[in-house]
Amino acid sequence: MKSVFVVDDEPFIHVLYREILERGGYEVLEGAHDGVEALEMLRSMNKRPDIIVMDHRMPRRDGVETTIKILEETPEARVLFASADPSIERRALKAGAAGFLVKPFHIGELLESLKGI
Repeated sequence: MKSVFVVDDEPFIHVLYREILERGGYEVLEGAHDGVEALEMLRSMNKRPDIIVMDHRMPRRDGVETTIKILEETPEARVLFASADPSIERRALKAGAAGFLVKPFHIGELLESLKGI
């Protein structure tokens, strides 16, 4: 079973992703609410997540900056960007994201994107 770590500043998104992903057969790890917290949590994990689902607009450190830092520290990390801001898709992919979804998206799109990562 693949594990997923969610980074998003909206608490309801964490609840929604957990419900969708667990039904889809994924293990959902405790998530972070901003980029700084995400880096701290990832550094302290004994078991790294298989996939990180990353939002862009967050306090303290945005998703692109966080993705860059994560991949500097853990080059094998797989990041799926999920943002309501389609204008940053190019930046996210250039930063190393393995995929990009524009919010809102269908549940099936999320699960299909995760399969390809």
